[in-house]
Amino acid sequence: MTTTTQSKYQILPRGEATAILPTGSKHSPITVIGTEPIRSSFDELCLQQAINSRTAPGVTNLVLNPDAHGGYGAPVGCVLVSPTHVYPGPVGVDIKCSMSLLQTSLPADAVIDKQTRRALIDAICERTPTGAGKGQRNAPKSRHVEEALGKRVLTEGASPGVCRELGIPVEWASRCEDSFHVGHDDSTGALALRLEKLLPHIYQFDAKISQLGSYGGGNHFGECEAVEVGDDQRSRDIAKTFGLIDGGIAFLSHCGSRGIGHSLATGQFKSLQAKFEQWDIPLPGKDRELVYAPLGTPEANAYLDDMALGANFATVNHLLINALVLEAFQEVLPGTTGELVYFISHNIARKEIVDNRPAWVHRKGATRAYPAGHFALKGTPFAETGHPILLPGNPQAGSAVMVAEAGAEASCYSVNHGAGRQLGRKAAKRELDQRQVDQSFADADILSNCRQYPIDEAPAAYKDFDEVLRSVKSAGLASEVARLKARFVIKDGDKADD
Repeated sequence: MTTTTQSKYQILPRGEATAILPTGSKHSPITVIGTEPIRSSFDELCLQQAINSRTAPGVTNLVLNPDAHGGYGAPVGCVLVSPTHVYPGPVGVDIKCSMSLLQTSLPADAVIDKQTRRALIDAICERTPTGAGKGQRNAPKSRHVEEALGKRVLTEGASPGVCRELGIPVEWASRCEDSFHVGHDDSTGALALRLEKLLPHIYQFDAKISQLGSYGGGNHFGECEAVEVGDDQRSRDIAKTFGLIDGGIAFLSHCGSRGIGHSLATGQFKSLQAKFEQWDIPLPGKDRELVYAPLGTPEANAYLDDMALGANFATVNHLLINALVLEAFQEVLPGTTGELVYFISHNIARKEIVDNRPAWVHRKGATRAYPAGHFALKGTPFAETGHPILLPGNPQAGSAVMVAEAGAEASCYSVNHGAGRQLGRKAAKRELDQRQVDQSFADADILSNCRQYPIDEAPAAYKDFDEVLRSVKSAGLASEVARLKARFVIKDGDKADD
């Protein structure tokens, strides 16, 4: 095996899809997951941010996943562990950006007809707006949320009462990685107090609450999927536990905490950056996005409370989107039923046990991966299989539902959150051809709500999904249970006039 070199950085292979990145200091090296082609895709910014993050105060572990690329402070596609500090950067500005999957009762041939798919796109867009700043007023059949209920969403998450008021099946909460989040002292009271303090400073709070049940822009999406479960008996057994139906239609969603999460996160960055300047504290790697707070300080408590508020919004946002999507399917194809397969985050810090002690595991563009028998899954539907892992690839290559293996311990029980970008947005717009992108979707018979598919979201802007999956499998982190093949896509863009 050859050493992968990116200028002054050397990634040292340890296996077909595992390696280490030395930090050049007394700190232990960074764990790298990826085959040689994937490791070669990591640029200098990504690797420098990884080293800055690993050598930051209180950090004990750092993992680079196959989808890693440069982000804010810490790379997107990394896992940062600290038993003593919290870091906003390795969570990001879209608090609890997540994936969810709804399995419907429909067979795949129910959406072969283009007219049917177009009707489904219209029905979904009438209920779930897309794009920055868009809220319920942009979708005539959305759920209207008053301020009082919005406050409950932020402080309670997917509580039975919140779910009932929004028309979300209460049982869906049991299919969430976390259906609610509490404050720094493990109470909802701390969140209520924090929210009241924040309210005068949150610009257009009502408008942000009105975004509940909506997709954002960028890489957020909704996709109608044909489910293809693996041929082996283990995949079929696990798919049954997950609630996946081979040859059925499912709906995959990617979004987060919208404007409210962005407001909370940027407020925290500004507040902590001001503290660092006031106290003249050196920044890790001289990077303003790598500010931090020691646990137990007022600054850490404030961050954990704000993160929980944003995370609760993101949770209910996903569940409401799924309820609205199911409603749209029922309007076009009466009699359709649906059940939530799973809801899982990839931009969150969670308190977990790492190396036999409590620590905050920050997953920035990374997904939790607990295998069968993990103590944290006791009492859940997935105790004997491991929980579903939802990995988006791109509409043409498909997405994957995976399950963790025991080897995931090596990556702090985490895997990548998707394919990861190989072209920045400006580079994609400069290098890719719009007509070719649109023609590729027509050739694949994948419809969209956009007149032109967003070129910076084209499949070619992302890494080779099969190579990314090969990295995860070869490293012994997870196995593929099913592949999801897109039939239509909802993205931020002008509504198509097909």
